[in-house]
Amino acid sequence: MWKYLRFIFDRKLTFHQHVDFYANKSISTVKCMKIIGNSIRDINPFQKQLLYRSCILPIVLYSFQIWYYKCAPMAYHLKILGKMQRRAIIWILGTFKTSPSYGIEALAGLIPINLYLQKLSGCSQLQAYKLPSSHLIRSLINSQLNPQSNLNAVALNSLSNQQYSLVKGHLVDMAN
Repeated sequence: MWKYLRFIFDRKLTFHQHVDFYANKSISTVKCMKIIGNSIRDINPFQKQLLYRSCILPIVLYSFQIWYYKCAPMAYHLKILGKMQRRAIIWILGTFKTSPSYGIEALAGLIPINLYLQKLSGCSQLQAYKLPSSHLIRSLINSQLNPQSNLNAVALNSLSNQQYSLVKGHLVDMAN
């Protein structure tokens, strides 16, 4: 295992230790937030959900771009992150541990973690295409902002079909 700039690398680049570390860190943060909920004036579920989205999700999804891509095995990562989100939602709503996951996610107003990761991934990939053509990152990915040119082949292979259609639609809108 090798740590560099708060990234945790292993020999096979599976990032299991990285996901475990940040999931455990976020679970401990949720446990600390239970203290806030046990004060004299309890915070309501909306405020708890806001705390989760603004404090916990950025911790657990730190540098998700290095391990979340199209061909990577995601089962382990999604299982760990799903457990973390479930514990947070149980704290947010104060429900029983036997409550169904999708039901309490809907009640808490949160989307499943795999869909949230897809959303973040699509947004982060689109950010590079929104940069001016003279930007250094744009020159590195070697793409132009016109719909007739092919985008970088590596970037295209990492996009899902839905993300590709979003990028293509965005480029057409920018050309018009």
